Amino acid sequence: MTPTSARVRVPRFVQLHQDDDAAVRAELARGLLAHAAFTHPKYLYDALGSRLFEAITELPEYYPTRTEAAIFAQHGADMAALLPQGLTLVDLGAGNCEKAARLFDVLRPASYVAVDISVAFLRGALAALQRQYPGLDMLGVGLDFSSQLALPPEAGEGQRLLFYPGSSIGNFSPADALLFLRQARQAAPAGGLLIGVDLLKPITLLEPAYDDALGVTAAFNRNMLLHINRLLGSDFEVAQWRHRACYNAEVARIEMHLEAVQALMVHWPGAQRHFAAGERIHTENSYKYTPPQFEALLREAGFSQVTQWRDARDWFAVFLAHD
Repeated sequence: MTPTSARVRVPRFVQLHQDDDAAVRAELARGLLAHAAFTHPKYLYDALGSRLFEAITELPEYYPTRTEAAIFAQHGADMAALLPQGLTLVDLGAGNCEKAARLFDVLRPASYVAVDISVAFLRGALAALQRQYPGLDMLGVGLDFSSQLALPPEAGEGQRLLFYPGSSIGNFSPADALLFLRQARQAAPAGGLLIGVDLLKPITLLEPAYDDALGVTAAFNRNMLLHINRLLGSDFEVAQWRHRACYNAEVARIEMHLEAVQALMVHWPGAQRHFAAGERIHTENSYKYTPPQFEALLREAGFSQVTQWRDARDWFAVFLAHD
C-alpha cells in the first residue's frame, strides 16, 4: 500500500522555442544559396535522423558514446564529491534523457531540468523517469540553445549543474564554443558545468567514426535532404548525393558533406540552385581538442576551477568546471 503522505509528482513542461516556418525556410535558403553551400547540423535531427543517430552510437567505429559512458561509470563518485548537494541538474540536449538518468543515483540532484528543442521529444522520457524517481522534481524545457542559452524562471534559482555530454560542443566553432561556455557560466553562477569533449587523435580513428562500414552515418547525413524537402518545399533526390566525411587538420575538425554525384538542379519556391558534379553541401563540423586547449577555453569563459577525467587511451575527456 502506498503511504498517504507520499507525494506523487508529475513532470512540468515549458515550451520556449516557437517554430517560425518562414525563418526556417529563409535560413535554409540562405545556406543553400551561399557560394559554398551549407546547412545547420540541427536539421540532421528530424524523427528519423534522431533514431539513426542512436544507431550510430552503437556502431563499433563510433567510440565517443561508450568511452564517455565508461568515464562516468568509473569516476562518477569522484565528480559528485566535488559538487554541493541539492543541485538542479540541467540536461542540455536531453533527447531520451538516458545519459543524465544514469547519474541520478550518483549525483542525487534535488531537481532535474531536461532541455531540448521541443518538449514533445521529452514527454515520454520524463514520464518514465518520474515513475522511477517519484520524489524528484522534473521540468521539460523546449529551447533552442544553439544561439542563446537562457533558462526560464521555472528552472529555479538554486545551484545548477549544467550537463552537456556527447562531445556536442564540437559542433560549435571555437569562437562559438567560447560564447556558449560563457553563457553556461552565467546560467550556473553558483554551480558548474559537466561536459564531454572528444579529444584529438589519429585520423585512422577519427574518420571511420563518421563514415562507418555499414553506411549508417551516410544514411543519417543523406536523410537531412528529406527533412529539408519537407521544411523548404525543395526537390532534393537522395540518390543524387553521396556522404563524405573527412578530417581537416588545419582546423582540427571532422567535416561532413553531401556531394552531388552528377550535375543537377534543386528547386524550391522562389529559387533554385545548380550543383556541379562533385559540388558539396557542408552539413556538420566536429572540432577536436587537446585537454590543455579545452581547459584554456573553459578558463577563458570565466570558470576558475577545472577538473578532468580521461579514458586510458586519451580518446575522450569529461570536464567539471565551476567557480
